Amino acid sequence: MSFKHATYAAVACVALALPAAASAKLTEIGDVQPAATPACPAKPCYALTRTTGYQAKIGTKRGTHVIPRAGRIVAWSITLGKPGKKQIKFFDDNLGGTASAQITVLRPGAKLRYRVVGQGDPQKLQPYFGTTVQFALASSIPVKKGYVVAITTPTWVPALAVNLPTDTSWRASRAKGTCDETSKQTAQTGTATLAQYYCLYRGARLTYSATFLPDPVPPK
Repeated sequence: MSFKHATYAAVACVALALPAAASAKLTEIGDVQPAATPACPAKPCYALTRTTGYQAKIGTKRGTHVIPRAGRIVAWSITLGKPGKKQIKFFDDNLGGTASAQITVLRPGAKLRYRVVGQGDPQKLQPYFGTTVQFALASSIPVKKGYVVAITTPTWVPALAVNLPTDTSWRASRAKGTCDETSKQTAQTGTATLAQYYCLYRGARLTYSATFLPDPVPPK
């Protein structure tokens, strides 16, 4: 069984483990078409680096990565660029090691501050460069309406599409005055960590999404 098929099967198992949600429908948070293509292996090769980020807007669509109602995140997907050997070595040597990422759920607060309320296990991503890969969560993450699905990398990940219209933008867990310090460690790793998402990057898109299983609606 291929990895892709195996992960989809695992997602199905997660859903079946929640019998009360038998009538609920899995949806993909952040799967906005047309899909975006990560910048690598173009020169320069852009990547998401040492931060937690979430998509704020895609064209005319806002809140693309906001949870619409109570439920659970059961899996996440990421589309990866395919950097060359020299590009990989540069990122590995300068950004703390091999490409890795994990899905992160944020609770919004005042003044662009967000607290981590759930996080998946970190995944090593180099074996999947040039593909779209899905990871089923060992334990689903409970979420509420208004929570935000983000992606965290303590190192780097080639999952950044660039040169898009300026009405597409994403935010990073970087404070005011640090938006250009992309090699500085600002990743939110660990539940309950708090950060300000001051930095907004226009004309770019993070290529990730999350599989959402809503709680069943009680019968009237």
